[in-house]
Amino acid sequence: MTISIKSFYCLITILILSFYHNLLVAQTIEKVVELPAEIHETSGLEYFEGNFLTHNDRGGKPILYLFSEAGELIENHLILNAENKDWEDLTKDENLIYISDTGNNFGNRKKLKILMVDPDKNFEVAGEIKVNYKNQKNFKKRKKHDYDAEAIAAVPKSLVLFSKNRKTFTTELYFIPKKKGNYSLKFKKSLPVNSLITGADYNERLKLFALVAYNKEGDQFIYTLPNFNSKKLEELQFVKHKIPVDLAQIEAIKIIDKNNFWVTSEAKGKNPPRLFKIKI
Repeated sequence: MTISIKSFYCLITILILSFYHNLLVAQTIEKVVELPAEIHETSGLEYFEGNFLTHNDRGGKPILYLFSEAGELIENHLILNAENKDWEDLTKDENLIYISDTGNNFGNRKKLKILMVDPDKNFEVAGEIKVNYKNQKNFKKRKKHDYDAEAIAAVPKSLVLFSKNRKTFTTELYFIPKKKGNYSLKFKKSLPVNSLITGADYNERLKLFALVAYNKEGDQFIYTLPNFNSKKLEELQFVKHKIPVDLAQIEAIKIIDKNNFWVTSEAKGKNPPRLFKIKI
């Protein structure tokens, strides 16, 4: 059987596109900064007044920590009338900070929520966005399930929550209104990332999502999702970038530009919590 040149190139294009979801792209670590011991479980990252905001995850105090690019702890912001049941990520828009208390390691939590915090009013809680998964019927404690989420980012009209799917190693995208209330969630898009997603960020000017994740072997990754359009989710693609670091638990990311990112890692083994600048 013979094949035309045109058909050959069409076949190559299809193969490239089918492989695109698992494409690994080289990158480098440009900077490493040791962070204060107080934020040993840094699990979210956001810009604030020229510095960074972060928080500890499950069971930590309900505090947002402000630190500099040099790793200096500047200020603590205690969130009154709040509990850190399992804070996993935070995001910010022009008005509020949103803290995602949606960690659900064993699939048995029924009271998941996103705190709406007003930084202009001494970081007081402005409301709660309570969520549940529409398809979840089983709340028995277990290791493999579809109902954990550790990554959230704000887009202009909503919040996007990314699942940490311990059963299939996919991630599901849930869109949530930026209004207090009770919402039953059903995902709008699933991506075959073959990893567990732990943090997210979105840059509206670049139309770029960035995620961080790890796999079964403990390898750490950045995923970039360019040309994001919530009305064309069927076109959403990603590129996978391996982070060349050992003994890390990276759970937060902040976009600098399309090629540069900040990420933070929890303390792990003998390594302290760290801030990394990564170029892809």
